[in-house]
Parts: sequence; C-alpha cells; structure tokens
Amino acid sequence: MNAAVELNHEEVLRVKLEVLKREHRDLDDAIAAMHDRGTSDELAMKRLKKRKLALKDEISRIEDELTPDIIA
Repeated sequence: MNAAVELNHEEVLRVKLEVLKREHRDLDDAIAAMHDRGTSDELAMKRLKKRKLALKDEISRIEDELTPDIIA
C-alpha cells in the first residue's frame, strides 16, 4: 500500500528551512575546520563563505514567509 503524504505549502517550507539550516551549520563546521588546519586555499574558503551567505539569505526569506505579518 502506497500512502502518499501530501504536505501543504507551509509544511514544505518548514522542511526546506531545516535542510537549509543544517547545510548552513555544516558549512560553518567546514570553514572552521579549514581555518583550524591553516588551509591556504583562499578560493575554496571564499566559495564556502559565499554559499553560506546565500543560504542565510534563503533562510531569512523563508522565515519571513512563515512569520505572519503583525499589524501594530
């Protein structure tokens, strides 16, 4: 029996948000490890940092979409 689970838009966004946050933490760890090892590959470091920043922007966008607008 194939029980297909259909997620609504908010649930999909929440799952995507968790995946992006995990990737962001993994990049943090990778950057720290490169720094601790004294790896001099500046290009690789810049690419990781650029990807991390892009993830942060995407995380912020999704969080904004999930946060209801509050009219004060």
